[in-house]
Amino acid sequence: MKRVIAVCSLLALAACVPPPPPPPPAMQTTESTMMAPAGGRIFTVYFGWNRSWVGPAGMAVLQQAAAVYRMGGVVTVQVTGFTDTSGSVPYNQRLSERRAGHVAQILSRMGVPWNVMAISGHGENDLALPTPDGVREPRNRRVTVVE
Repeated sequence: MKRVIAVCSLLALAACVPPPPPPPPAMQTTESTMMAPAGGRIFTVYFGWNRSWVGPAGMAVLQQAAAVYRMGGVVTVQVTGFTDTSGSVPYNQRLSERRAGHVAQILSRMGVPWNVMAISGHGENDLALPTPDGVREPRNRRVTVVE
């Protein structure tokens, strides 16, 4: 009887402990939003390895960015693409530009005029998380939208 009570007590305690958070998705698009200097906002869309398409989570972030623009007060929108260090430097530069271009196209369809966007790619420069050459780091595969 004591064993049954002990097991039930342990099960009850285990049920009170929250489960650990899930690991970040490796190939899914995720998003983050944080404050930029001088009161502006930074919206970040992450990409899968060697990908430039924007998934549903990234679309939600871009909808937020477009809504902020449409509320007024934003003069320029900086759209900057980045990559990790897993490809060659020239390839990563082109991929970062392609990512930024896709994000700019989506923002334009959401009401952000082309003439207010400054679009650029930084390739594997300005890594969010510094890594050696050849490393696949999801946090470095991103486009930032600064308003």
